[in-house]
Amino acid sequence: MKLIIFDMDGTLIDSGNVITNTINYVRSNLGLESIDKNTMLEQLNNPDINSAEFFYGTSEFTDKQTELFTKYYDENCVNDIKLYDGIEELLKELKKDYILSVATNASQEFAKKMLDFLDISKYFNYVVGANMVSSPKPSPDMLLNTLEVLKVKKENAILIGDSQKDARAAKNSNMDFILVNWGFSEEDKDGASSIEELKEKIKGNK
Repeated sequence: MKLIIFDMDGTLIDSGNVITNTINYVRSNLGLESIDKNTMLEQLNNPDINSAEFFYGTSEFTDKQTELFTKYYDENCVNDIKLYDGIEELLKELKKDYILSVATNASQEFAKKMLDFLDISKYFNYVVGANMVSSPKPSPDMLLNTLEVLKVKKENAILIGDSQKDARAAKNSNMDFILVNWGFSEEDKDGASSIEELKEKIKGNK
């Protein structure tokens, strides 16, 4: 059976508001001004920047930043989130013919909390978060971990995501990739702009 690995934020779940609010909460506690949502989400998925430097002005994430982020996110991660239109119907349909899983740069604990809240955990055989591997996407670690746990060959797996971090993670894993255009990154002519387009691309990947 073929495996479809989904990115979570910006692919399954519109969590842009809570991500923006969390990072701006950390920034305000560090005496920094807020960043607007569009800039925030675009840079969040940019694999060519140092995220700690861009968001907080430090060369790497500090314990204080991580503590502030985790506290706020833990209390608010299910607030103001929703599924993108048509996602649950898509998962229900795909579950008949595919193994489904999630690979997210969020921690697994938060991911499961959000997927449970939106009542879609039941569709996934496995959820891997950034806290479970050495390096998050665009590293291949999460995808390789998923293949190992679910005992699927990379030739029989597809990653679906909304960003260049996802695209590079798939490339670094030698895995097929489908981009969706409704997430946090700028639209791409090769991306799927609707659920119907995504279904066609999945069919074409068989």
